[in-house]
Amino acid sequence: MIGLALIWGSSFTLMRRGLIDFSAPQVASIRMFASFLFLFPFVIRHIKEIKKEHWKWIFATGLLGNGIPAFLFATAQTQIPGFMAGMLNSLTPVFTLIIGYFIFKTETTISKVMGVLLGLGGATGLILISANGSFSHVSWYPLLIVLATVMYACSVSIIKNKLQEVKSILISGFALFIVGPPTGIYLFTTDFIPILKSNPHAMASLGYVVILALFGTAISIVIFNKLIKVSSALFASSVTYLIPIVAMMWGLMDGEKMVASHLIALAAILGGVYLINKKSTRQT
Repeated sequence: MIGLALIWGSSFTLMRRGLIDFSAPQVASIRMFASFLFLFPFVIRHIKEIKKEHWKWIFATGLLGNGIPAFLFATAQTQIPGFMAGMLNSLTPVFTLIIGYFIFKTETTISKVMGVLLGLGGATGLILISANGSFSHVSWYPLLIVLATVMYACSVSIIKNKLQEVKSILISGFALFIVGPPTGIYLFTTDFIPILKSNPHAMASLGYVVILALFGTAISIVIFNKLIKVSSALFASSVTYLIPIVAMMWGLMDGEKMVASHLIALAAILGGVYLINKKSTRQT
C-alpha cells in the first residue's frame, strides 16, 4: 500500500509535466498505449485462461478502471493543481462503499454512512475553495476527478465481486488490451509525431508520461488488483489515505499554492474514509 501511494501520489506531477508539450487526450493516450505495450507480452499467452463470462467484466474494468479516468484526470489537470487532484482522488473509498451497497449489496453501518457524508462534504468544500482560500463558483474541472473516482470505485467492486478467480496480472493486462490499441490508434492520428519532431522539449514530456504509464499504470494496477483480491475492496481503495500526502509534497516542491482550507477539506475526506473503513480494516 505504501509503495502504491508513492507511485500514484507522484503520478499527478508526472502527468502535469507531460501536459507541458502534449494535449490532455494525447497524454492519456500515451499512458494507456504504453501501459498496454508493456504488459501485453506477459499476458497474451494466457488468453485462453480467461473464461467467456469474465470478458464483459474485464471490458468494464478496462474502461472504468483505466481508459476513461485517464482522460478525465489529464483534462482536469490542465486547470487544477496536482495536489487537489490527489486530494479528490481520496474519494474512491467513499464511492466504493456507495456502489458496493446499492449494486453488490455490501453490508453497511451507521458509522460508514456518516463517513460517506463527511467525505462528500469535504470534497464539496475542496471543490469550492479557490487558490487564495476563499469560496468561489463551482468549476467543472474538479468534478472530472470526482467522476473518475466513481469509475475507480466501480472497477474495484467488479474486481472484488466478479473477477476473484482471475489472476491479477491477467485482469490488468487484458483490461489494458481493451483500451490500449484504440488509444494508440487515436494518438497517431493527432499531431503527436510532428510535436516530437519540432519541439526539442517534447521528448522529456514523453519520458514523464512513459514513466507514468509503466509505474503509475501497468505495474501499479497489477499490485492494486492483487491487493483487492487478498483484502477487502474498501481496504485496497484506502491506499488513497496516503496518495494526497505524496501529491501535496510534490505540489509544494513545484510551487503549487495551498492554503489551510484545503487541508481542512482533505481532513474531512480522510476522516470520512476512516469511518468507512474502520470495521473492514480490523477484520482484515
